[in-house]
Amino acid sequence: MNRRKGYILALLLAFGYLSFLLILPFAQYVLTAVLIAYVLTPLQRRLEERTSGSIAAFSLVILAVVAFILPFIVVVIVIADDAARMAQDLNPEDLQLTELEELIETELGLEVDIASSAADLGQQLGTTVLEQSTAWLSTITHALVGIGLALFLIYYLLKDGDTLYGWVREMTPLPEDVQTELYTELDEVMRAVLLGHVLIAMVQGLIAGLGFFVTGIPNAAFWTALMIVLALIPLVGTFLVWGPAVGYLVLTGEPVFAVGLFVYSAIIVGVSDDYLRPIVVDRYADINPAVIIVGVLGGVYAFGFMGLFFGPVVLGAFIATVQVVDENYERLEETGGRSGEPE
Repeated sequence: MNRRKGYILALLLAFGYLSFLLILPFAQYVLTAVLIAYVLTPLQRRLEERTSGSIAAFSLVILAVVAFILPFIVVVIVIADDAARMAQDLNPEDLQLTELEELIETELGLEVDIASSAADLGQQLGTTVLEQSTAWLSTITHALVGIGLALFLIYYLLKDGDTLYGWVREMTPLPEDVQTELYTELDEVMRAVLLGHVLIAMVQGLIAGLGFFVTGIPNAAFWTALMIVLALIPLVGTFLVWGPAVGYLVLTGEPVFAVGLFVYSAIIVGVSDDYLRPIVVDRYADINPAVIIVGVLGGVYAFGFMGLFFGPVVLGAFIATVQVVDENYERLEETGGRSGEPE
């Protein structure tokens, strides 16, 4: 490598690293914008047949706010309200703390005052909340800026998405047919995750949550949101929530509702997965459940909330890329440039 190439590569790495630092604080919002833009791109192309790209993109940004962002904010507020109500409903007298304290003293010989300890902990938490109010204000400001950034990105990804895609293809040093195969595989992986797993998880969670509302399970909105998240994980699913809910109904003297919730959840929720997944997933790339599990759990740690969606996509994209490389590796060694001309 000569000095000129070394200099330009060092410059490229330096600016790439600085760009990464600029994007990192808003990574969640950037990923959200990419996901929403991907979902809305087919509509953008249809609208561009009737109007300009700018008007189509602006209209879809409004649709994104109404259909995605506002409902998400409302759901978060409802879940937070349910969680707060759950904390307020924890009555020490209902928990029979006196009997528990006597049992500990009898068995272990220790005198404890759980109610006082809980009260002290509550005071400490209140003090911490007060001290963190400034941090909360900063978090809210950051969220507002991030939402604004996401909306701008959605607009430009929709408006100039085809131009960006063309630029990526032009800069990629692969033959055109290999690029087409690679991007087709990546698109199928993205669709398989979004339609074959995320959409089905939402349907399963909502169906299971409907049973909670009908049978009168407290804080049903909170448990519905939790079931949607758990439904993303194969072999785990919504049973971790509706199973204990059936037990709760039995303990609270509602055996009829308990049996009804059990039958409804075991049959209706289970059948929805058995019928929907083959219909949706078989149309696109089939992703092994192990990839989904690792992708969801690892994605949450790596990308935060958006990792629920992008974790499986990253692993699925890696597998698809390996397959494309394996099928074309020898030909890539023998050809040069994007068009496949001999070196």
